[in-house]
Amino acid sequence: MKNLLYVIESSKNNKEYVKQKLQENKNIRFVSLMGVDLGGNATDEKIPVEVFLEDIEGFLNNGIQTDGSSVELNEIATLNDAKVDLLPDKNVNWYVDYNYEHIDDETNLPVGTLKIPAFLVHNGEKVCSRGILERAVNNFKTSMMDIFKQYPHVIKNIGVESVDDIEDVVLTSATELELWVKRPEDKADLEKLYISQSLKEQYWKRTRGVIRTSLEKTLIILQKMGVEPEMGHKEVGGINSSVSIDGNIKHAMEQLEIDWKYSNPMQSSDNELIIREVVEDVFSLHGLQVDFEAKPLHGVAGSGEHTHVGVSIKLKNGKLKNLFSPQDMKNDYMSEIGYGALMGVLRNYEVLNPFVTSSNDAFNRLVPGFEAPVCIVTSLGHSYTNPSRNRSILIGLIRDINSPLATRFELRSPNPLSNTYLVIAGLYQTMLHGIKKVAESKLTTKELEKELSKDIGEEGFYLDKNRAYRDENDVFEHYTEEERNRRYSKPPATVYENVKGLENNKEKLDSLTQGDVFSNKTINSFVSSILDKWSKELNYRIIQSNIKIIRGCKKLHTVENMDAIDEIHWNKIENLKIELMKNTMTKKSLFCLIKEALEIHDYEMASKLQLEMNKKMEELQELYIHYKKNIF
Repeated sequence: MKNLLYVIESSKNNKEYVKQKLQENKNIRFVSLMGVDLGGNATDEKIPVEVFLEDIEGFLNNGIQTDGSSVELNEIATLNDAKVDLLPDKNVNWYVDYNYEHIDDETNLPVGTLKIPAFLVHNGEKVCSRGILERAVNNFKTSMMDIFKQYPHVIKNIGVESVDDIEDVVLTSATELELWVKRPEDKADLEKLYISQSLKEQYWKRTRGVIRTSLEKTLIILQKMGVEPEMGHKEVGGINSSVSIDGNIKHAMEQLEIDWKYSNPMQSSDNELIIREVVEDVFSLHGLQVDFEAKPLHGVAGSGEHTHVGVSIKLKNGKLKNLFSPQDMKNDYMSEIGYGALMGVLRNYEVLNPFVTSSNDAFNRLVPGFEAPVCIVTSLGHSYTNPSRNRSILIGLIRDINSPLATRFELRSPNPLSNTYLVIAGLYQTMLHGIKKVAESKLTTKELEKELSKDIGEEGFYLDKNRAYRDENDVFEHYTEEERNRRYSKPPATVYENVKGLENNKEKLDSLTQGDVFSNKTINSFVSSILDKWSKELNYRIIQSNIKIIRGCKKLHTVENMDAIDEIHWNKIENLKIELMKNTMTKKSLFCLIKEALEIHDYEMASKLQLEMNKKMEELQELYIHYKKNIF
């Protein structure tokens, strides 16, 4: 097992080397081209190695054809134009995916599949998530070199004399993975989970038993794959595992986090998909169920996926310069380029947000007060020498005055199922938009700091007059909801409201479409896809799940053991149940009204009714918990 092949590095994925490795490792029986559609779904098709080797040059240069109906490319791969090609990407690492439950008869080793990241190509255009990210990276690098030539002051102010000294623009990105783990048969006790979270009984504590074993095995495999994991630990959610008399874990429900080293944007995004698969495989082998949803359990910690992005330049003398760091870390928060990048994200976030938060599940996590980044606001620090880690803001500046190369931005709103390719592509596009404006303005770092720190009503050369963008306070504790909405704008609360941000902020769309990175075609395809998912989930999953909850709220008291308060509580519960679910001769239920709105594509009404339903379902469940507690 120790000699298994886990990775073919990008520098070696040529025809001769790949052929040699496949012939040496007979247990690798299949090849799969991993394309990623606009929904973030990765393709997986099993091509026998023998078939692949027969025409390896053709596969590597031309890929394979597939039917576009099998991937999320709404309004692109149509019924009468569905041909889509899967084209291998030779600029990233290729990984071997092992099925540890299937042992090869000849080698007595797990059967492996060589996973080759690929582009989805339709009519000669890369229309997939990986294609958009590739265009974003190329556009950013090319545009930055143009900015350096046209506005040389932006590099002189960080200690670079001439654009001729620059060899390359280097982009770095990183994410982490938060997840919930449990035994499939274990049911959540929300009250125990909430109390444990409040007492911080789990955060960074020692893992035990099968969860510890699974986490350790996962990290070891990731090391062999060259992903370079940096740590795995318990997160804030979860309850203490129960141990049987023989020392085995009987009950388990814990939240974990796995972190790994940064890489270039494409490799970071590919790594995340691969890591999710390794986590699922290893934990399931030990009888554990893994959940990557943003909010798998109501009322307790959700799972985020903070996304880090940075930009440096490599000089011809071999040195690296972080473009976000100022020359004097003790006298400025950032360089002009850093201010431009951060302001670009904040100013244009309404059109980036649909690509970050695109599902019902994602919005379940974004609840104000749960460290949820719903307000379009940043934090820089309490002083130049005292960096802050304000956890209530959307995007933060990460800096260390002793390590200028570490300066970067952390977007806190993504979750484990966000499409990282599109999130990172959108971040670099919006950052570039702001950098261009700042370079043109020729404002100093102090003037840019003032712009970013402006209050409502103050004019800015780039940022909206009627908004504030920086705050060092806990925005949930320091302001009321009304004050937050006035300062930072009212955040969307449903998928439909988020999509409306694209329509209501058309003047900001150029931040995404510059350089033909996001085309109108791909934006429309993405919107069509997530609205379709939202409406179907709402109709066929969320309402059905709520019906099950309502039917589980049963009358528990009897005449013999009741008090008047039990009857009062039950009457409130009964009225809510009727309002939510039951049609009468005089009134339709909320569920019925939502279904009717979705049927006629009145998404605005369906969205409003969804919020009303969510509020009443939360009220119902809280009432029923109090009601049950008073019953013998």
